Amino acid sequence: MAKSSGNRRSKARSESKTQTKKRSSSRSETAIGRVTKVTTDHDEIRRWAEDRGAKPARVRGTGDVGIIRLAFPGAPGARDEQLEEISWDEWFRKFDESGLAFLFEETTASGQKSNFNKLVKRETVKAKAARA
Repeated sequence: MAKSSGNRRSKARSESKTQTKKRSSSRSETAIGRVTKVTTDHDEIRRWAEDRGAKPARVRGTGDVGIIRLAFPGAPGARDEQLEEISWDEWFRKFDESGLAFLFEETTASGQKSNFNKLVKRETVKAKAARA
């Protein structure tokens, strides 16, 4: 799984990109030019994941569907025995029930395709946007 970039986003500015009733996207640009986006759009999330070979997954032992993640089979360090592949329908049902948003990057600072992603609470995204 990808790691959070912590303080690198502390200088980020946010701007609304698109908004719909249930789904929205926004982006932040850091001082070094990396672009972090946030969305709740199912099609955008699935496209991003499938472009990188990621699969919807749950963490074993965390309930019916429990904790969800994206698994990257074949990626370096991807041997997480706790992850079990689930359907996109199950994954998005848990995503919406839990009030999550998908934070991600399309490319790295060097221009390569990025696997960075993080599931965050929608309330957290809204609160940060209101402070910006």
